[in-house]
Amino acid sequence: MSLFARNALIALGLTVLLVGTVVYTVNYFDQQRISELNTMQTRLSTDTLSLETQFALLENAPCKNISENTTLSKELSDLGDRLSFTENRLGSKDPQVIELKKSYALLEIRDYLLTKKLETNCKVKPVVVLYFYSNAGNCEDCDRAGYALSYLRQTYPHLRVYSFDYNIDLGALKTLISVEKVKPKLPAFIIQGDLHYGFTSLTDLEKAFPKNALATSTATSTIKIH
Repeated sequence: MSLFARNALIALGLTVLLVGTVVYTVNYFDQQRISELNTMQTRLSTDTLSLETQFALLENAPCKNISENTTLSKELSDLGDRLSFTENRLGSKDPQVIELKKSYALLEIRDYLLTKKLETNCKVKPVVVLYFYSNAGNCEDCDRAGYALSYLRQTYPHLRVYSFDYNIDLGALKTLISVEKVKPKLPAFIIQGDLHYGFTSLTDLEKAFPKNALATSTATSTIKIH
């Protein structure tokens, strides 16, 4: 065999090996992605069933057994944190991530409506924020606003924060946006019923809350917002 032919075979072998490695790597990460999504979907399904059961129990509970911390913001927040982690890993445009976000948005809306019902019927007075953001690259302040709200939520445990991707194609969310008259000027906040647009700083965001609304809880968080 000539030197040229031998070199050509070696080059071909290396090419086949490289292609095989790339294919294996791609398949491996695809399997990891599928496994991660399946795990998230399973956990979301379980949590959804649990939350729906708790919703039914709370809706029928006597007011004397209801407190401002009875509704399910803690469970929803934990579920939201897991979903955010998955979205950061797989991307906001991943079809399965989008479906997970739709399911989570429905749970948030359900909890928000339950909170409003308890507020009316049982005279509880939770501090509620509806936060609308975008991951479409058209909201440069949304990340900072999200971090600020995470800080407030952890610092003041009685605060209820419901976060919604404004661009999610979900009928219930579109109805909520229409009812609350939220324009696509993001980030947008509905704080105790009042609509606010834009984010400048954590200090200014805190000032948007009614006087003493955040003063009923001891600060517990060490997160720093820059």
